[in-house]
Amino acid sequence: MRPLPRLIFMSRWLQLPLYLGLILAQCVYVFHFWVELVHLIEAAFGNTEAVALIAQTVLPTGPGQVAMAVPTKLSETTIMLVVLGLIDVVMISNLLIMVIVGGYETFVSRMHLEQHPDQPEWLSHVNASVLKVKLATAIIGISSIHLLKTFINAAHYDVKTLVAQTGIHTVFLISAMAIAMCDRLLAVEKH
Repeated sequence: MRPLPRLIFMSRWLQLPLYLGLILAQCVYVFHFWVELVHLIEAAFGNTEAVALIAQTVLPTGPGQVAMAVPTKLSETTIMLVVLGLIDVVMISNLLIMVIVGGYETFVSRMHLEQHPDQPEWLSHVNASVLKVKLATAIIGISSIHLLKTFINAAHYDVKTLVAQTGIHTVFLISAMAIAMCDRLLAVEKH
């Protein structure tokens, strides 16, 4: 290879620190997951400080929200909101894995996992187009969890906030369908 094409091709390795940074971000999410889970377990055993901490995270306080009294014990709704928050963390972690592994495999270097028993099924046919559709689908899942949390906790939100969040989720859905349709059209065009 000539020097300039070699330099351009080697520039793909500049993405490596970005993927390493995403791994560190995932570590933060793992830590956050365990902190929230410990608070939930402590609150289930009657720890009022843990209930107050949970209330701070699941009961919205700010513009577009209606102030309510802080609970002193866990309710089914509060437990459901905490569990949805934990599911949200897991889904974001899954999204990070897709971006880290799929992005590295697609844009930086092959991982040569073909014979590895733990190779993700989707990795064998990943490319930039498949990765876009998978990421859009994951974002819709995350948005769905957030919207469900909002609807479960609707008494704490004003109508403007509920409509705005529903609208944003709808835009995510339409965008994902447009990405998938474009991907399908391009695949048909190739064949």
